[in-house]
Amino acid sequence: MQSQEPFNYNDRYGVKKGRSWIAVALVTALVGVGWITWAGLHHSNPAIRIQLITFIVDSDRAVSVRYSVDRENAKVATICTVIARDYEKNIVGQIDQEILAGEAKVELVTVVPTRSEAVNADVSSCRAK
Repeated sequence: MQSQEPFNYNDRYGVKKGRSWIAVALVTALVGVGWITWAGLHHSNPAIRIQLITFIVDSDRAVSVRYSVDRENAKVATICTVIARDYEKNIVGQIDQEILAGEAKVELVTVVPTRSEAVNADVSSCRAK
């Protein structure tokens, strides 16, 4: 004989817990959006901006690199690392070019001596001295 009570799934499977994960997800989303906003605004306007204009392979042993540097604080000297790479992307030449304090926007040509023929050149980084 069957009982007259209606079937209750909670008795059979247990009571589900509340949705506490929603609060954790909201806090994580707010912190994440805040961090991404800060990182985007902070890194979108660097103190020193570099733009490669052109490079010319002068010979098997030298590359001329033309680039511009735009700095917020022109009162501080800047050091830029200029590199040359071969066909396999190995660095075959590197030089640190010092830019004296003065103008905020400077355009330079740096000759990078290389140990073998270069096919690519770039300004790796610039930093305040």
